[in-house]
This record gives sequence, C-alpha cells and structure tokens, in this order.
Amino acid sequence: MTKVLFVINPISGDIEKGKLVEHIKSFCQQEGIAQEVFNTTGEKDEEKLKAKIASCEPQVVCAVGGDGTVSLVAKSIIKTNTALAIIPLGSGNGLSKDIGIPQDFEAALHLLKEHKIMPIDTLDVNGLLSIHLCDMGFNALVVKRFCNGETRGPGAYAWIAMQEFMGYEPKHYTIITNGKTIFDGKAFMITITNAKAFGSNATINPTGVINDGSFEICILEPFPKASSLGILYRLYTDTIDGSVYTHRFSCREATIINHAQEVAQIDGEPEDLGQEVTFTVQPRSLRVVLPKE
Repeated sequence: MTKVLFVINPISGDIEKGKLVEHIKSFCQQEGIAQEVFNTTGEKDEEKLKAKIASCEPQVVCAVGGDGTVSLVAKSIIKTNTALAIIPLGSGNGLSKDIGIPQDFEAALHLLKEHKIMPIDTLDVNGLLSIHLCDMGFNALVVKRFCNGETRGPGAYAWIAMQEFMGYEPKHYTIITNGKTIFDGKAFMITITNAKAFGSNATINPTGVINDGSFEICILEPFPKASSLGILYRLYTDTIDGSVYTHRFSCREATIINHAQEVAQIDGEPEDLGQEVTFTVQPRSLRVVLPKE
C-alpha cells in the first residue's frame, strides 16, 4: 500500500481547505491509499516537515498549494527515494505545468492512483535549491514586488510588470563556465533553468530537457521598447530563439557575477544572492509523480 503525506498550504488557492482535506481523505480511503496531512504555518515549516516525513515514512509527499509549497516539499525530500506529487493551487504553478501535471484538482489528485515516477535534475544555487527556474534582472524585480504586494494572481503580476517595464535599466553581468567567460555585458534578464517555461506559460527555454544532466542560461539582452511586443509574441509562441536579442548556453556549472547585486529569484521567491552566484546541476536528484504516457 502506498502511503502519501499531503502537505497543505492553508492560504493558497480559492478552495475551502476543510472540504478539500475531507475530499482527499475520502479519495484515499476509496483507493486504498494510506494518508496523513501536514499543514504549513510559516514557522519552521521545513524543519517540522522533515521530522514528519521521518516519523511517517511516506513513499510520496504531495504538495497541495503553489510554487512555495512545492519548493518546501522538494527541499525536504531531495536526494531521497521519496517522490514529489503536486496538486497545483497557486498563482503560477510553474514546475507542475512544465512537467505535465494536470492543473485541474481532481485530475491531479487521481495521479496518486495511476502514475509513473521520473527523476528530474535540480540546481544548487549558492547552496540553495532550485527545482524549476531562477533569474536575475527584470523578472526577479517583478517577482519581488509581487511577493511584497497584497494582491495575488496573474493580473497582479502583469500590472506590476507593466509598471516596472518603462523605467527598468538593464544591469551588467559576467557569466563564466568551464573557466571561460561566455558573456560580459548588460542584460534585461538572465534566466537559469532546467525547464522550459515560466508559470505564466512564457517559454524562455524552448528545447530545455528537465533531466538531461545540464541546465540552460537564457540571456535577454537590452532591446528597444518598440521590440517588446515582438519579444512577448515569441515568448508565447515558443520562438524566442528567433530573436536577435537572445542567447542560450547549456552548462553543468556556471558562475554569474551580478555586478549591481540586483535582486534574484528562485522558484518564485526573491533572494539576495550577493555579487557572485554559482550554479551546479544535480542530476536526477528529485523524483516526481507524473501522468503515465
């Protein structure tokens, strides 16, 4: 019998959590799945969750919430045989979209009955874990403003992005891999990822493979304001590689000098990573529950 530990963020999504828990328990009883529930509180969640996992020894830990809940679970089971399942209830749901998890609650829940498990790569970023993508520059600034705001949802994110765009000044970065400098100059945004797309469905890394043992550095150089709609179009049509303002490099390790010490973000959370940021791929280090072919 599979045992699943459900990690629930009480404040994500618009579903009443009491009814949600009862529905999950009813489903598990019907399908013969042993289950326990862990509610996040915002206080020492990672420490408490690791202790809970050690005590109940689940085969699967299911994150019920947004990207923050998914990241919390991943940090707690990375490099173990325990698998991550996702029931997406957040604003972005970036990783779940990228790996093909249904965005419908019922469909995602039913993956616990019939699924496959696949190991994916993750990134070590100055000692922090990234399971989907991180970036520096414009998007990281928008993420910071979004996280500090009181309104959630795609509309709030888009509004902040529009406000910041007109006055944003690209920053200076130097990128080094295998002892060689591969980029030195200003960039509007630099995204470092194993995956393909943001939670907004904008595809920054069209040919990305999440378990190929490498990651991509995606550079969007400064561009005229008149080109912004064209770049947006390319991001949402998987054709960003056709832009003259973009470059991509595949790496197993890299260091980025963030000369202005501009804010960065990792999996939707703003981070102060300092001036020198080191990225190292961790091949097949996280097992995830996916739909069967």
